Amino acid sequence: MADGFGVVSYLGVERSVSGRAWRMRPADPAVVRGYRQRLGLSEPLARALAGRGIEDGEAYLNPTLKGLFPDPSCFADMDKAARLLVDAAEDGRKVAVFADYDVDGASSAAQLVRWFRAMGRELIIYVPDRVKEGYGPSPAAFQRLKDEGVALVVTVDCGAAAHEALTFAAGIDLPVVVVDHHMMRPGEAPVAAALVNPNRPDCASGQGVLAAAGVTFVLLAAMNREARRRGLFDARPGGRTEPDLRAWLDLAALGAVCDVTQLVGFNRALTAQGLKVMSAFANPGLNALMTVAKAEGPATTFHAGFILGPRINAGGRIGRSDLGARLLSTDDPEEALALAQELDALNATRKEVERDALEAAVHRLERESNDRDAPVIVVAGEDWHPGVVGIVAGRLRERYRRPAIVIAVDPVTGVGKGSGRSQPGVNLGAAVQAAYEAGLLLAGGGHAMAAGLTVAKDGLPELKAFLRAHLAQETAEALAADALEIDALTTPAGADRGLWTDFQRLAPFGPGAPEPVFALADVAIEDPRLMRGGHVACRLVGQGGRLKAIAWRAEDTALGRRLLEGGGAVHVAGRLKPDDWNGREGVQFEIEDLADPRGGAGVAAPLGAPA
Repeated sequence: MADGFGVVSYLGVERSVSGRAWRMRPADPAVVRGYRQRLGLSEPLARALAGRGIEDGEAYLNPTLKGLFPDPSCFADMDKAARLLVDAAEDGRKVAVFADYDVDGASSAAQLVRWFRAMGRELIIYVPDRVKEGYGPSPAAFQRLKDEGVALVVTVDCGAAAHEALTFAAGIDLPVVVVDHHMMRPGEAPVAAALVNPNRPDCASGQGVLAAAGVTFVLLAAMNREARRRGLFDARPGGRTEPDLRAWLDLAALGAVCDVTQLVGFNRALTAQGLKVMSAFANPGLNALMTVAKAEGPATTFHAGFILGPRINAGGRIGRSDLGARLLSTDDPEEALALAQELDALNATRKEVERDALEAAVHRLERESNDRDAPVIVVAGEDWHPGVVGIVAGRLRERYRRPAIVIAVDPVTGVGKGSGRSQPGVNLGAAVQAAYEAGLLLAGGGHAMAAGLTVAKDGLPELKAFLRAHLAQETAEALAADALEIDALTTPAGADRGLWTDFQRLAPFGPGAPEPVFALADVAIEDPRLMRGGHVACRLVGQGGRLKAIAWRAEDTALGRRLLEGGGAVHVAGRLKPDDWNGREGVQFEIEDLADPRGGAGVAAPLGAPA
């Protein structure tokens, strides 16, 4: 049966328990045949590759930096920034790196620290306190650095919108190099000694998907080139060798994954090669984090995004904001282990704080208002920690499948600090920027999928009304287009380690490079049980096989309730994950969605079955 886009609903699912239609990714049969013949791919893998609209399958499966690395000079101000930084390294001036308090900021700062250290210099690391100082540079912070004798500041993952602070820095004769990636509007460039940002309107690099860590890595290449031009490297014994930037690819990949950037083009190659470097865990900080988390490699986007990232972020969220940057910068294994243990403990506390705020936000939405059905969810509370509002916003977006903004209001000052996460197809950053320009915010900005803001408590009703009106059309269109795209149909017996391994050739996964989604038709739910943390585990049974499965944080969702009922024959969709507990080398199915097939829809042939 065709849906509203003229595409046949897969397995006849027009409305699942999450309210979505299921669709098979459309793939040109000729392209599929070509990939099978030229690359030797299995039919389902070739179809999945073609269904992603990939023109060069070989480059996608084997992305290389050599073929995709951009010329640093194509970035506006890149050469100027490199000259200023190499000048400071050569002259021995005191330099500070001013970093945002998230993973992208920490991994960007650590790259610069390590480059300067290789040049015999140490950088000062300054990360603002999230609660006391807020986001980004401030006049007070720049004055403090100036008083400490700092002669040059480089901001990473922040600064592009810090007009007041940068104007102040210029007034006290403190040059600032800005390295950022956040969206900028024409004519809004602040005063800076150099401003490197692929999203500044006059930058012709075409690298706007990069995280700040990726921009920083390109900057290091420009700095190496500038230092080489000046003859600062000497390959002879005892001389200063050129820093090997490949050793720091793990930091660039970490920022790319944790900032949820589009894994396409150069950014995909940077991430793919960076994960290979990360797998050696030569960085003492990353190695210590893996140890305290009791995790093992090789590194994947899961390790970066769900094991390492949350722990590094924990310092900036509810602890000391500079812990992450210090962890990634240190070469001392003992210091790294102590920092990792502190961050691990903070992360455990963060989970509790996050859980309480999420429960309160859901209660407010479902029992005190009908805001969960609005074009954009805006929910505020005085008892929420500002360090977890972004995570809670992400959870609400997953739950209600619409943009969500969560605001923590300070009961003393009456000022709210908020963070938002968006649904594909809805540009939340642009809406927040529009609200700021309309005078409804004290500060605000971001990009399509995420935004931050500061608002007075008494301005919340007007802000909510503005955002609802501004995003009504975009959200309606996004919800209408919201469908789960299926890569292949399989069975409980066919969903094995071999299938998972085959599809891993499409990794790394992330925005722009979606992880494969498999469907299982007419399976029974056996032994459903509620797990600690609100997860629902079960076994999927059908066609002579059983498959271990779990639905994360599904306890009080329609998906979780249906799974806990058990029995019956249902269609399920989700992702295969490795299950290596006790060395078994099996797989587990992570259920994302479920549908009742009793509408009489036909069933496609699973992998390995006759066509």
